[in-house]
Amino acid sequence: MYLALLVIFLQCSELYAQGKVYQVFTFNGVKIKVEPSDKVKNGAPMSIICHADISKNTDFQLKHNFTFFKDGKLVFMTISDKEDARYEIPVAKSADTGDYECRVKAGDKLVISKPIYVWVAGMTKPILTADKKEVSEGEIVKLRCELPEEVPPLEFYFRKIKTNSEPIAKRVAEQNQNFSEMEYYVEAGDNILQFDCFGKRQVKSGWESSQHSNKTLVTVKEPFRNPTLITTPSNNLTEGDIIEFQCSTVAAEMRGIEIIFQKNRTILNSVRDKKSLKYSTLATQEDSGEYLCKVEQGAVSKTTKLNVFVSELFPKPTLSASMTQLDENKDLILNCSINGSRRANFSILRKSSSGDILLKKSRILAIKVNVNDTGSYTCKAEVKGIVKESKPVRISVYAPVSKPTLSVVSGSPEVVLGNPLQLICHSVMGTPPITFTFYKGDEIKKNVTNDTYATFLDEDIGLNDNGGYKCDARNNHSSGVKTSNILNVTVIVPIRGASLGSVPYGEVEVGSDTAFLCSVKEGSWPIHFKFFKKTDHEELLHEAREYSDRTIWHKKTMKRRDTGTYYCMASNRASVDVRSHPITISVILAAWQKGVIAAFVLTAMAGAGAVALWWFLCKKKKAKGPSMEMSGSALAPSLASEKLTRPPSDGNYYSGSGYIEDNENHMKSTDESKGPDLESAEVDYTEVEVSTLDPHRAENIWAS
Repeated sequence: MYLALLVIFLQCSELYAQGKVYQVFTFNGVKIKVEPSDKVKNGAPMSIICHADISKNTDFQLKHNFTFFKDGKLVFMTISDKEDARYEIPVAKSADTGDYECRVKAGDKLVISKPIYVWVAGMTKPILTADKKEVSEGEIVKLRCELPEEVPPLEFYFRKIKTNSEPIAKRVAEQNQNFSEMEYYVEAGDNILQFDCFGKRQVKSGWESSQHSNKTLVTVKEPFRNPTLITTPSNNLTEGDIIEFQCSTVAAEMRGIEIIFQKNRTILNSVRDKKSLKYSTLATQEDSGEYLCKVEQGAVSKTTKLNVFVSELFPKPTLSASMTQLDENKDLILNCSINGSRRANFSILRKSSSGDILLKKSRILAIKVNVNDTGSYTCKAEVKGIVKESKPVRISVYAPVSKPTLSVVSGSPEVVLGNPLQLICHSVMGTPPITFTFYKGDEIKKNVTNDTYATFLDEDIGLNDNGGYKCDARNNHSSGVKTSNILNVTVIVPIRGASLGSVPYGEVEVGSDTAFLCSVKEGSWPIHFKFFKKTDHEELLHEAREYSDRTIWHKKTMKRRDTGTYYCMASNRASVDVRSHPITISVILAAWQKGVIAAFVLTAMAGAGAVALWWFLCKKKKAKGPSMEMSGSALAPSLASEKLTRPPSDGNYYSGSGYIEDNENHMKSTDESKGPDLESAEVDYTEVEVSTLDPHRAENIWAS
């Protein structure tokens, strides 16, 4: 029974699963649009519509989550089972301009539309306010311009509007607020002012401007009136007239009022806390020009100008001189005159750094001049209190130049060949400027105008230069030219090519004399020669001063210690030391000294040979006696003819030629007992039985 129920349940489950259908959907796309269009007038209604295009496998309901963004910021969201959603803006403002997009989410799927740019054309009208409606000249008025419905960043433009003139605009950029403030300084003459403002914002197509704001009217009060400037008797005068200026103003409050009277940039007079000032002077032609009356109070300044013309009463006098350049003790006449021969009071003066010196109150001055009268002279003429001065006249009085002296700047009248020569020409007396002329031979080399001296640098010095140097000196004195004495300059030729030789050369016998010869190829006399020997230090051996290009030094009695390297050095007034190549001298023994040494050596060798022979004979004689005692008389006949033998035994034997051992174990040479004939005879060897040797003694034997 249970089995039948299980089978029925499984079959029913299978039939239910076959009857169930899965819900499947997909996004085909999401679009966004604007109604009535993507360009809307400011204040008009606007709708942003988002549509989701979705495909389903069956007809089933699906919840859609719509989200609207402007410039990346969330502005609206809704949930709907429809495929469309609307974001309504009843009154569009310029702040609604921007990029819009929508995002649709259904289930776990999300789709984003492409952005659309919406432009709300036109900005709201700005509002302008002023902190004051009435101001005085010199005060500050503060303005505020606001765009209440706009979003920064914004630009504000303030305009100052004056009657019969173009508006003056000032720009202010605001990044974080929708209003801006501006301060205006009220200048003198700003009677009635009007201000307005407008704003700008940046859109994709460029800049968009708002309407102009309301005009704000500001009334300006004058703290004082423009000054008045008058002259008495008039502004057209003649030299010698008295001219009086009066500068005045009208002010509500005199405190702080300052009146300044000036010509060009020079202040002539000023007063404070008064309504006027006066200034008078004796009119001269220099008084012609523009005068200013300036009234100031705080930051307000007002000016009135007036031109004055003063005509000439008489022209400036003219000073004439009989001569402007003359010799001392000559007569000079100065004459002061006025064109038109008008009567005047004349005076003649001499200019000085400490002030003018009055010479004479007259139109004519006659004097006998000296050098101290050199200077500038003027004359003055006075008519009706007007004094005018002439242009200065320069008078030069000359004393004759003295005979110049020509010398070398370095002091000595000589020059090294190849070096420049500087000369100086000097005149002790004479009124400057003096013109100096330098000659080399008869050729003019240089002209110099100076006070008392001049210099000349001759850079072309030759070995064959002759004729000497001279100079002339002259000034504007009538005595003419003075000439110096001729200066002869010695040209010093530097030393060149020093060499050293010797006789004999190379090897010198002890006790002999040696001649050293030092010479130069060229060089001016006298020449200073020095001879040196190279040691641990430079050793000076001899020196000489010669009026020649060579010198000889005789060194007497050469010794072995004189062996070494020698050189010489030559110099003259060119102050250049020239060194020769070194030579080497070897001091050797003389021939007789070598013979004496050879004889001494031979004698010593002969003596040594004789001593050696004597010693040898003595040794031989001593060895002969002991040898005979040991051999015995029986052995003597058989020494020359037969060999002595002995059979070997257990004892130790020594076999040798010519050596035996005596009873005291001393070894003796048998050669000492032989006669002369034994040297050529056949030598027989005898075996001698000896006792056992001490090993130490045996070593001594072999060693001997």
